[in-house]
Amino acid sequence: MVFRQLFDPASSTLTYLLADDRGNAVIIDPVIEHVEEYLSLLGSLKQTLRMVLDTHVHADHITGSKKLKQHTCATTVIAKNCGAPGYDRLLADNDTLAFGTETIRVIATPGHTPGSLCFLWRDRLFTGDTLMINACGRTDFQQGSSVELYRSITRKLFVLPDETLVYPAHDYKGRRVSSIGEEKGLNTRIAGKTEQEFVRIMDNLNLATPERIHEAVPANLLGGGET
Repeated sequence: MVFRQLFDPASSTLTYLLADDRGNAVIIDPVIEHVEEYLSLLGSLKQTLRMVLDTHVHADHITGSKKLKQHTCATTVIAKNCGAPGYDRLLADNDTLAFGTETIRVIATPGHTPGSLCFLWRDRLFTGDTLMINACGRTDFQQGSSVELYRSITRKLFVLPDETLVYPAHDYKGRRVSSIGEEKGLNTRIAGKTEQEFVRIMDNLNLATPERIHEAVPANLLGGGET
């Protein structure tokens, strides 16, 4: 088994490389500017990239999915509910992704966007922008819904074992991993909150619009930029 966590400082994006013991690899949430780095890492580890997974249509960076596919012939994957025509495979809740001897369970978690997904692999949950470390994804654009996000987190993620490791797609404070138990107890946006309280918190975040949203979203619907 291989596991690597990679970081893009420009967008504070966390990207993940997973592989079985036979050289079959998956990359989750790649950033286009780092594709050469990913390819170099795959080569040094003697891994063959089988799939590229995006947890949702990102608004703050351009995905490297299409570019990785052009270099490796990997299958690109995203949720059906993203409405993204530039991907090879469109996922639904409880789908299973197989790469070599390993499998990933797909968990649909709408809220940040209608097509947001989480991926469960072994004891590790890749949460995209659905659940972050002491935070969660915003819901004020891309047809987001605070009610749906609350229900996705509390009904689909917080029912997982407390020891499940949480690996988000972003962190802005240098943190890299949490757990379901920690977030259930310590996440100031949702831990112990009613749905109504959570919605009120989300409605009053007053966050700035992502700088690259008008560039990133159209590109990412098509799987990202071309080589």
